[in-house]
Amino acid sequence: MITSPETPIGESPAFLEVLEATSRIAPLEKPALIVGERGTGKELIADRLHLLSDRSAQAVLKMNCAAISDALLESELFGHEAGAFTGASRTHHGRFERADGGTLFLDELATTSPLVQEKLLRVIEYGEYERVGGSKTLACDVRLIAATNEDLPRLAAEGRFRSDLLDRLAFDVITLPPLRERRDDILLLAERFAIDMSRELGREVFPGFSSDAVRSLLSHDWPGNIRELKNVVERCVYRTGADRPVAEIVLDPFESPYRPGRTSKANDAERLQTFPLDLKAAVRDFEIATIRRALDASRHNQRKAAEQLSLTYHQLRGYLKKYDILKEGDKRGDVSDRR
Repeated sequence: MITSPETPIGESPAFLEVLEATSRIAPLEKPALIVGERGTGKELIADRLHLLSDRSAQAVLKMNCAAISDALLESELFGHEAGAFTGASRTHHGRFERADGGTLFLDELATTSPLVQEKLLRVIEYGEYERVGGSKTLACDVRLIAATNEDLPRLAAEGRFRSDLLDRLAFDVITLPPLRERRDDILLLAERFAIDMSRELGREVFPGFSSDAVRSLLSHDWPGNIRELKNVVERCVYRTGADRPVAEIVLDPFESPYRPGRTSKANDAERLQTFPLDLKAAVRDFEIATIRRALDASRHNQRKAAEQLSLTYHQLRGYLKKYDILKEGDKRGDVSDRR
């Protein structure tokens, strides 16, 4: 497997399916839609689509639609004529014009306004558009690749995204699996990031991860996906000496007893001991709040929540039933029973 920094890395079945889907659609002169949670590598897949297409020798332009205000996004995409608005002293060539013959990658597409969506639909259907403030119709030959971490069909059903644009974009959809569904790839990616960081620090070798560090890497759910994993690994490598394996995985760099706004355990205990006190009610409220926090932290996987609380699975189920949290948990679904 090629492992250049620009190449997505992974060997899990879910990820290999993504690479296969990418290879199938890449040669086609059709729009492509990439869907996935934040940090799953949507831009890398867009790069691969362009690299494997017949347009690989031409330009690939990229833009994050969420990073630009609605007022400027239309101009950035389609350009504007001199005098189109205050401050427009000269003609501006938009991304579609500059990407002519190549590929345009639009990230966070779900954030675009109805006006921009309407213009995008016309470009896809007819290859035509007008600059802002212009009346001349311009033609372009651009392969559009879009990405989002939103549920576009749901947004379309709610009237927040054009259904006709979604139909045109969704010729085929590449959905990236989150890292928690790619457990086989976590160490592969972590070692790659660690080696790259070691080189950046001028170190000759990377000594590896300790067994405890490996367990921490594999047990975390990685809500930030590959981006989060990269940040965590790089931070741990730089904090560890060059001649020692990484022994501790610091998941939260903000973790500190002196973190602003943090309430100390002593203050918690002091509040519980304010008299007069209904001890039974205080204990009940504390147990309910703690169990709910554990469930939230484990994404309502009851077995993981039980581990976080040093309980057996059946002990936790007893608490859920005792405090009638079981009914609430059943509505959301016990993740542990579905896996």
